[in-house]
Amino acid sequence: MSEKKLPIGHGQMLELASHMETPFYLYDETAIIEHARRFRKLFAWAPGFCNYYAVKACPNPAILKLLAQEGFGADCSSLPELLLSKASGITGKKIMFTSNDTPPEEFKAAYEAGAIINLDDITHIEALEQAAGTLPDTICFRYNPGPDRTGNAIIGNPVEAKYGVTTSQIVDCYKIMKEKGVKHFGLHTMVASNELDGTYIVETARMLFALAIRIQKEAGVRIEFIDMGGGIGIPYRPDQEVMDLAKVSSEMQELYQGMIVPAGLDPLQIVFECGRVMTGPYGYLVSKVLHVTKKYKDYVGLDASMANLMRPALYGSYHHITVVGKDKMPCDHTYDVTGSLCENNDKFAIDRKLPEVKKGDVVVIHDAGAHGHSMGFNYNGKLRCAEYMLKRDGSVVMIRKAQTCDDYFSTLRFDGAEVVI
Repeated sequence: MSEKKLPIGHGQMLELASHMETPFYLYDETAIIEHARRFRKLFAWAPGFCNYYAVKACPNPAILKLLAQEGFGADCSSLPELLLSKASGITGKKIMFTSNDTPPEEFKAAYEAGAIINLDDITHIEALEQAAGTLPDTICFRYNPGPDRTGNAIIGNPVEAKYGVTTSQIVDCYKIMKEKGVKHFGLHTMVASNELDGTYIVETARMLFALAIRIQKEAGVRIEFIDMGGGIGIPYRPDQEVMDLAKVSSEMQELYQGMIVPAGLDPLQIVFECGRVMTGPYGYLVSKVLHVTKKYKDYVGLDASMANLMRPALYGSYHHITVVGKDKMPCDHTYDVTGSLCENNDKFAIDRKLPEVKKGDVVVIHDAGAHGHSMGFNYNGKLRCAEYMLKRDGSVVMIRKAQTCDDYFSTLRFDGAEVVI
């Protein structure tokens, strides 16, 4: 069971919501730091272990700087993410640039930044070389195992995925790069998302270890690091259990000793690119109830919408909801919890058991610290909400201001069309 608790007391949360414009995001600095340290300690056996935090999960410099202080790198998939990482003090090979359908200028920027470039396709070898004018001394390839591996429920069948180099192409990729003078090589895959079964991560390690051995034999290339990707999930539902990362680490270490060491590939650096598990449980979307209505069902209408948190509408995802100050009351009412967009799927919960909810109540939506604010949008002209950090000393600081109408209109041209040709 995963306990869904607020990062501060109910009274404190009510006071916070009374002083700040809702909706807003709140992140727990202490919990993020403590989890980052636990994660690093669990994999301390792995040579050169590093987690390249997936910037897409929560692209805020306050988060990135916090994790950088704990030795984390950044996994980027676009030029803005690359620039944000550099501005947060994450530079050079602490950046893993993993993109697909990549524009030439982004390849060039990643090369000039000294980032590790993780290529998604065999044709990207030429694309990178043309964009940068040369090749870096270190290169990585993303592997798609196709029919040889079953993806999990979110990632789906690897055969249908747009990502990665196929099994029949992967060895040739390294041969080509070796011939072109590249000196250092990595291997990456990403075949799971939000996975709670630790055996899936262990089997991914087994697959990559075996492939590294094959590449050594067939291409004469020594893989120096393996990027396990992300995919470690979090228990969004209270009845779910967290992944047993200690067991995962132990079993990966056994595989390393049994496969990598005898093959002469030791030391082989092991890295991850986890985002969700690092910050997901430690971010909260705080909102107020605008309306409680009775139609054919009972509805709770919030000042937040799927423009603030789209996972429930996009994936049918569960996010736990706490009605602040009513934690001792029975959950004996059934509601659909909705937002205000002109879309009928703008629902945070359907048929959710909650205490009796009234207009003006404060609700907290849990596990919103990854793929929450970052997936927001402006449909219906909804403005992006602010983000705050709950500091270790108990203070709360703004780490992103709320978007204003001036911000929203800033890219528009009201004085007529702008001639571009």
